[in-house]
Amino acid sequence: MAKSKRKRVPKTVLKLPDLEQSKSAVLNSLTSASSKRSYDHAIREFIEWYCSDPRIAFNRTVVTGTESHSNSARTPRRRLT
Repeated sequence: MAKSKRKRVPKTVLKLPDLEQSKSAVLNSLTSASSKRSYDHAIREFIEWYCSDPRIAFNRTVVTGTESHSNSARTPRRRLT
């Protein structure tokens, strides 16, 4: 009997264990301690932001939104005088 081939659909909503596993894989691939610290910080910020809304899907739009969110968080606000 031949096994039926079903197309595997990737997860659209990732949970904390999925994100932690991905974080570990990325950090383990780096050799520089400085790079590990930088990536660890950025990934922790992303996970905190991503998990703040549990209904959010993981896709290109979400990642782009994260970039703009983190950039605006770092940019000091100017006061209008």
